[in-house]
Amino acid sequence: MTSSIDQRKTKRAPAKAAMPSRAWQRMLSGRRLDLLDPSPLDIEIGDIAHGLARVARWNGQTKGAHALSVAQHSLIVEAITRTLHPRWSKTWLRAALLHDAPEYVVGDLISPFKAAVGLDYKAFELRLLSAIHRRFGVPDPLQEETTQAIKAADHVAAFFEATALAGFATDEAARFFGTPKLPVALERELRALTPLPAEQANAAFLARFAALSG
Repeated sequence: MTSSIDQRKTKRAPAKAAMPSRAWQRMLSGRRLDLLDPSPLDIEIGDIAHGLARVARWNGQTKGAHALSVAQHSLIVEAITRTLHPRWSKTWLRAALLHDAPEYVVGDLISPFKAAVGLDYKAFELRLLSAIHRRFGVPDPLQEETTQAIKAADHVAAFFEATALAGFATDEAARFFGTPKLPVALERELRALTPLPAEQANAAFLARFAALSG
């Protein structure tokens, strides 16, 4: 005959409810960004600048005492865009500065790895970029002509980053990114590119954003 004590021993403990997976990130501003459904209300330029200044381009495989940050890269792309399109409004230049802003959350995956990850990753990145555009008054989606112009400036920046810092030969970089044509002064500056410390890149990004938002 089974005792009540034995019966208690054989009872199974109730299963604990599974903890829901966390799909948000807390930012230093105190905002909690929902990664699956990002809201413009939870996006702050200070968080973007701070994050991008600490994300390394080229997986950190660059020369110098500091990594080349995505914040500095964004400043370069905006400067190239401004040079090639002198009539662009501040709104379009702001779009150029923010073109890689989702990387403050997702990091900077090199292009071959993005291709391996597939379209789901790209869809997430575009969803976050859309929220960033809406937060900072950039039309979304951008006109295709504007998007392509920013991509072209991005390729120019990549060419000079690759040859000045990432160990690419000129002909090798040209195969991947094309051969850029820039005014002599800007080309000379980019050929002497030096990565900035994170705090300087952060401050420069915020200053340029402020200049394009006034």
